[in-house]
Amino acid sequence: MTKNELKKFREILEAKQAELVLLVRNRDGIAIEKSPDALDEVQHAAERELAIRNLDRESNLLRNVRAALRRIGEGTFGVCLHCEEDISPKRLAAVPWTPFCIQCQEIADRNQVGDSSESFDELMVSAA
Repeated sequence: MTKNELKKFREILEAKQAELVLLVRNRDGIAIEKSPDALDEVQHAAERELAIRNLDRESNLLRNVRAALRRIGEGTFGVCLHCEEDISPKRLAAVPWTPFCIQCQEIADRNQVGDSSESFDELMVSAA
C-alpha cells in the first residue's frame, strides 16, 4: 500500500474517530426518567434500551477505528489479523477499520450468530 493510500485511510479513520467520540460522549438517552404514568415508564425504558444499544455499537466501532489507526502506525494496516493475507482494496474502501479479510470476517460473523460450541479461534484455524 502506498503512502498516499495510507494517508487517505488515516484521514478517513481520524474523521470517523472524531465523529464517534462526540456520539459516545452523549449519554443523555440512558438517563432514567420517572413518570407517574406506567405507559410512559415503559416508553422511557424502551427508549433507554435503544440508546444503550446505540452507545454500545458506537463504542465498539470506536474501538475498531482506534485499532485500525494503531495498525497504520505499526505498518500492518490492510493485512488480515487472522490469515495475514492482504485485505482487498474494495473492502478497505467500504470498511476501512476492518481487521479481517472477507473470508475470515464471514467465519467470525457465522460464529457470532450461530450457537456452535466451537470457539472463534477453532473456526479460524480450520478456515486457514
